[in-house]
Amino acid sequence: MSREKILEKVRAAVSRLPHQVEYPTYEDAMLHSAPRLQGGTLWEMFRRNFCAVNGKTMDSVAELVTFLQANRWQRGYCDPMLMDSVGNQLAAAGLQVESTYDRENYDAYQFGITLATSAVAESGSVVLDDQHTSDRLAALSPWVHVAVLREEQIHRTIPEAIAALGDSPNIIWCTGPSKTADVEGILIEGVHGPGEQIVLRHAWWDSIIA
Repeated sequence: MSREKILEKVRAAVSRLPHQVEYPTYEDAMLHSAPRLQGGTLWEMFRRNFCAVNGKTMDSVAELVTFLQANRWQRGYCDPMLMDSVGNQLAAAGLQVESTYDRENYDAYQFGITLATSAVAESGSVVLDDQHTSDRLAALSPWVHVAVLREEQIHRTIPEAIAALGDSPNIIWCTGPSKTADVEGILIEGVHGPGEQIVLRHAWWDSIIA
């Protein structure tokens, strides 16, 4: 089979479906995890469940700067929309921050900062899609991924998050850092993606429209 035929089949496989399949009907209450939804605000519920799967949450850019410097992670990418509110503060602290991701040199980036599409309090998941993530590789290949999230983007339950999904062909749910236990049942993190998954709670939109 020719190279062009193979690529044609790949393009057809990843293209959008001509008609969206209807979601099956179900009772939402049957799917909820009541213990995970107990107490606090949506941010507090999300933080508890996200940290339970070894994710990290932060409430300020200063906290992120301290974390990156302490681990000597010096070079990274920042979504251009976040440069004014996040990236420039990192650069002012002496970190090397780029707003264009060099995909040919992906190993050089130690951290990537992108926008989160939403989050799910119930599961402690961050949702990323290609319509809001400036560069998907920048969210998946660096050891540290920072998803910048506004508190009002958090959905309470998984069904609510699913109902809010758009028509992006590529949607990723990140529930803590990448992990696998395929080898002798030993849990290893950072195998198929970031080893540090961080959510930065930040009113980035206010800085953009100011």
